[in-house]
Amino acid sequence: MLVAAPAFAVITLGPSNQNFTLTGIGPNALGQGQATVQWGACAYDGTNTTCTLTGSYTGLGAGGTYAFVISYAGNGPFPLIAVFPVGSNYFSFQAVGNHNAFSINLTPSSGPPISFYSFANWQWLYSNPTCTPASISPCAAGTVGATQGAVITGPVSGTFDPTPSITPNGALVPDNYGSFTSIAPGSWMVMYGINLATIQSQVWNTFFTGNSAPTNLAGTTVTVGGLPAYISYVSPGQVNVQIPSGVPPGTQQIVVTTAGGSSVPYPIQVVALEPAMLAPLSFIINGHQYVTAQISGTQTYVLPVAVSGVSTIRANVGDSITIYGIGFGPVTPNISAGQIETQLNQLQNSFTVTIGGVPAQVTYAGLTPSIVGLYQFNITVPNVPASDTTPFVFTLNGTPGAQNLVIPIAN
Repeated sequence: MLVAAPAFAVITLGPSNQNFTLTGIGPNALGQGQATVQWGACAYDGTNTTCTLTGSYTGLGAGGTYAFVISYAGNGPFPLIAVFPVGSNYFSFQAVGNHNAFSINLTPSSGPPISFYSFANWQWLYSNPTCTPASISPCAAGTVGATQGAVITGPVSGTFDPTPSITPNGALVPDNYGSFTSIAPGSWMVMYGINLATIQSQVWNTFFTGNSAPTNLAGTTVTVGGLPAYISYVSPGQVNVQIPSGVPPGTQQIVVTTAGGSSVPYPIQVVALEPAMLAPLSFIINGHQYVTAQISGTQTYVLPVAVSGVSTIRANVGDSITIYGIGFGPVTPNISAGQIETQLNQLQNSFTVTIGGVPAQVTYAGLTPSIVGLYQFNITVPNVPASDTTPFVFTLNGTPGAQNLVIPIAN
């Protein structure tokens, strides 16, 4: 029986101490076999049901014991069913309810426990199962899935690949800044994948050394072009990093490393500059992407609509507005990636803004003090006609930014 896609096996899972049981539902509308699942030993604590399948493993360090653990609210039916392709003994899980948590917990014979949370890259196989009725032939998972009321049960063994992997097209500039597929030194990148961390989530807030950001967060490290990146967030499916300053332009390799191993190198294009303004998808209104702007020195956002819990207003001619961005290159005095900016500074590259086609005065363009890798631009709104969709265009060294942005202006 297969969960997710087959993967290169790093860990060998010995026979489980508990039985894994499938009860046939019969074919679905596509002719695929289906079966309910009983996952090892289950216990209800009055709030949640927790089901566990345990055994011994080899292949990572000195080996030890494993526990596949899943929990769900209440004490009703198991929240997943098995679905088999026609004629196959391999299956994928399909949710028929919500589960609260899943983990693969490894307890080495020496050393601290390690947990993985990605529901992928492992497979189980029956060795000597029992089927009922006895007439089921062959006694196999796929046969049971195709036969309503048939049951297969017994210990399972298998493999688990804990290696981190980045999904195809899974490394890019964060979507709040345009989701570009090329990156720049000192800018930011988000990666999506499997087994990217051995913790459910961790942010970097308490892991700075002085003003220096961490390059190891909860056991996850990332290199870009062989240089350590600065990690602001990790979870099993996502890692956010700041690109180190010294990465040269061209195709470079990203490698993610955890206690489960190192990922296959992921190629990404590095460019000298990849400027982008903060403009999250939540700021798309009636098909227009609004730049994230605030009235300078306030928490009031420049938007044409009311937003619950947030102060919003249209900007007026003469207002000072503050906008944030990434990927704009070096500043003076220079500061390397991974460092909290401690003083006012100035962007080295030429930067301009037009609002509604009219040049705007830029009163500050540099890295934001007390933050890592975030640029701040203070801009005075020029005399332009009122419009909720006034074009906002910036240039860096004479080249317009790639985002199509607007800002609301009152008069």
